[in-house]
Amino acid sequence: MFYEDLQEGYTFPVLKKDPITRVQLVKFAGASGDFNPLHTVEEVGQQAGTGIIAHGMLILGMASQGVTTWIPRKYVTKLQVRFRKMTLPGEEIQVSGKILEKKEDNRVVGEVLAMNNAGEVKVAGTFEATLPSKA
Repeated sequence: MFYEDLQEGYTFPVLKKDPITRVQLVKFAGASGDFNPLHTVEEVGQQAGTGIIAHGMLILGMASQGVTTWIPRKYVTKLQVRFRKMTLPGEEIQVSGKILEKKEDNRVVGEVLAMNNAGEVKVAGTFEATLPSKA
């Protein structure tokens, strides 16, 4: 991918993830060290009034995977996100993105959104990348 290949408004292919499973949440807890029972124990989720919720960092990881699927990781220089809504087991996350701005020095600014099938945005953010030139 080259700087010249992207234009403002260009949309990247959507990255579709499988539904979030409880097994996935337990595995992520082990991998991340985040053993908060809100992510794995039904009774704790019920007491909190939310039920079990996915780790925010898991959804951020999906958003990051989208960005690095579109643009090689070595070119990505910045990623900033905000967590918008909790993600529940069973939800399918789709990651979309587009180019917002082309800057000098081969830099691009893009948007990344991780949302469920109902269109509820779970994570929203921007990324920057410095791409090689064809010249």
